[in-house]
Amino acid sequence: MNSTPHTPPDDIATLRAALAAEQLARRDAEARASGAEAMVAHLKLLIAKLRHERFGASSERGRKLLDQLELQLEELETKAAEDEAALDQAGQPDGDQPARPTVRRRPARGPLPAHLPRERVVVPAPTACPCCRGKLAKLGEDITETLEVIPRQWKVIQTVRERFACRSCETITQPPAPFHPIVRGRAGAELLATILEAKFGQHLPLNRQSETFAREGIEPDTSTLADWVGACTANLAPLQALIRAHVLAADRIHGDDTTVPVQAKGRTTTGRLWTYVRDDRPFGGPAPPAALFFYSPDRRGEHPQAHLAQYAGILQADAYAGFTPLYAPGRRPGPIMEAGCWAHGRRKLFELAQVGRALLAAEAVRRIDAIFDAERAITGLPVAQRLAVRRSQVAPQVIDFEIWMRDARAKMSRHADVAKAMDYMLKRWSTFSRFLDDGRICLTNNAAERALRGVAIGRKAWLFAGSDRGGERAAAMYSLIVTAKLNDTDPRAWLADVLARIAGHPAKRLHELLPCWGGRPNGIKCANVGSNNQPNERAAQWNLSVFRSTLPSMFLRSTGLTTRSARCCGARSGALRSNHSSPNWHQRSWLSKLAPARTIGGDCSAVWATG
Repeated sequence: MNSTPHTPPDDIATLRAALAAEQLARRDAEARASGAEAMVAHLKLLIAKLRHERFGASSERGRKLLDQLELQLEELETKAAEDEAALDQAGQPDGDQPARPTVRRRPARGPLPAHLPRERVVVPAPTACPCCRGKLAKLGEDITETLEVIPRQWKVIQTVRERFACRSCETITQPPAPFHPIVRGRAGAELLATILEAKFGQHLPLNRQSETFAREGIEPDTSTLADWVGACTANLAPLQALIRAHVLAADRIHGDDTTVPVQAKGRTTTGRLWTYVRDDRPFGGPAPPAALFFYSPDRRGEHPQAHLAQYAGILQADAYAGFTPLYAPGRRPGPIMEAGCWAHGRRKLFELAQVGRALLAAEAVRRIDAIFDAERAITGLPVAQRLAVRRSQVAPQVIDFEIWMRDARAKMSRHADVAKAMDYMLKRWSTFSRFLDDGRICLTNNAAERALRGVAIGRKAWLFAGSDRGGERAAAMYSLIVTAKLNDTDPRAWLADVLARIAGHPAKRLHELLPCWGGRPNGIKCANVGSNNQPNERAAQWNLSVFRSTLPSMFLRSTGLTTRSARCCGARSGALRSNHSSPNWHQRSWLSKLAPARTIGGDCSAVWATG
């Protein structure tokens, strides 16, 4: 079969159609090539991210690296001091060769704290002149101060109640038994506070505390320590309820959560610790700061919605979808206003600028840092001054940043990682720019993240919570300890003071036991006491209304006493609420007369103590 050679068409229309088809095919090929290049770039960036997450300096790895560097610095300084001490002991080996002088810079030695007690140890002086044996006259003295610590000492306090008989009527008289921090417990307030602060403040499990006590000659069983912790948690429940009422009465709160491994049958599950922090100090608010913690077995949105069911105000949090129903306009008792966290938005861009060397991400981080620099100057100022400075100085930077970011975003594919990081802020721009119209709103949610930092550190020590009840107990104690730290109060000293006083403290004045910014002469930061030992303005901030309505149910949950068993003991809710107005918390309130059900073995008839 004979084939004829191909000849191009002569008409213009056919040539144009062939040219268009060839251009279309070339564009398709270029698109496929660019798509492959984009996929290669995406995979390279993904690999770099995974390597950064595994080997890079994340926030937790950065803290680990900081700890390692501090340990290395400690080792070098110790080695240098040891070498200098060896040279000092060796002296000068040759008369002509002096010892090598030290070149290490030492930090400036400041005076020891003035509030510490001083013990004078006078070195015996000669009674006569060593040269001529003449009489000596004192010219002065040189004092060298040395810091010392007194080891922990154990003691047993014997409380003696003498009985007396009347010679006339033969009536026997004896003083009443003193109040104890826990019912039928033989542990004092200082010991209980030490155990609680070590467990929840220093993240030291009870078995390690028991081993430490055994080395000091005291051998309490771990189960005994656990009983004490449970009883103290129940006794401190009223303060946790007051903190809850105080936090949820704020105009603005911070919210965040973190994971908590929980022991289950043959495995561990992942629970959640939620925190809501009230801190009005950035805008000069008079109310003391406080932190409220909750535990949940999972991260379903129903949990934060239940936590904030009665709250209406400003919530500064991340973009967690579980918070979305809280922002509904028709919500009751009122809508919650969402405020974005610039630290979360910056973190996504910073990772791309650091890992992917993205120039646009680096420029975005630079602009955000300029906004942070302007905000630092107004921290602690009143709301009106903060708002005025924001409108005059910060708002122009925010507007320029938004215009620049939207223009840069329009030129990128929606699949680009920098575009996704920008979309996190642009899709929620109303929440990120809301601080320009309200001086109470902060730029970040760092207050909640700082409150959760101790939990992240503690996970490495106690590894997991024993149960869901253990998570709830930890949340209650974290509320007390973190609140004390926020108010610059020693948690151990404060807990010891509270445990020693709460049993006999009037119920109407329980707010006096909460920590605040002021202090008492004994060095323990006490709650809401002014210069004349009268409740000041901050005392009004601790609202008792929620406390009176939520305390019975909270106590029943913390002690394991069910509603049914409480009713069979006569502990009905109406009677419980009516006893809050009694003058003496221990003698006439229901709380001091209830013992934890687990220490009674479920015997309802033994739940009520006679006092």
